[in-house]
Amino acid sequence: MTTQTSTFLNEILKELNTATELITETEAQDLMNSILESKKIFVAGAGRSGLMARSFAMRMMHMGLDAYVVGEVATPGIDENDILVLSSGSGGTKTLISMAEKAKSIGAKVALVTISPESPIGELSDLTVKIPAKPKEAGADSGHKSIQPMGSLFEQSLLLFYDALVLRMMDKKEQDGETMFGKHANLE
Repeated sequence: MTTQTSTFLNEILKELNTATELITETEAQDLMNSILESKKIFVAGAGRSGLMARSFAMRMMHMGLDAYVVGEVATPGIDENDILVLSSGSGGTKTLISMAEKAKSIGAKVALVTISPESPIGELSDLTVKIPAKPKEAGADSGHKSIQPMGSLFEQSLLLFYDALVLRMMDKKEQDGETMFGKHANLE
């Protein structure tokens, strides 16, 4: 007998609820404040985490913030009044370590959203937000379980966390979806 799709969906939702409830409010608040205090916001991540970071940059752009995805051809250079927000479950992705080192050498702030705040990128970061999830690496143990493969729970939690952070920033800046829609792409 094949398991129903709704059974898997319900289990995924339970996992997401558990993981997101364990995110520390002060860490989220520190990230929000640092973003809003920065002149420009740069985001980066590898693989699916990078896709979640890109969606976060898009929403910040809709809010009127100067948000950029590292590596895009129209992305400017980072300066000391800017922040680099990295998305990495392991906190050990080599390309992201290099970005963090470069940003720090320029004097920019570095933030990491991760499963592993004690990681190499975490050690370089000015602030971290821990998302309690199962690491994608085989044999790695964070104490969190998931029926989902690899880093799915982290990546889904990352998207939800970033969307919740956007809602908090919208509230703080007294914006709503209608206001933001004015910055939506219109050459589609």
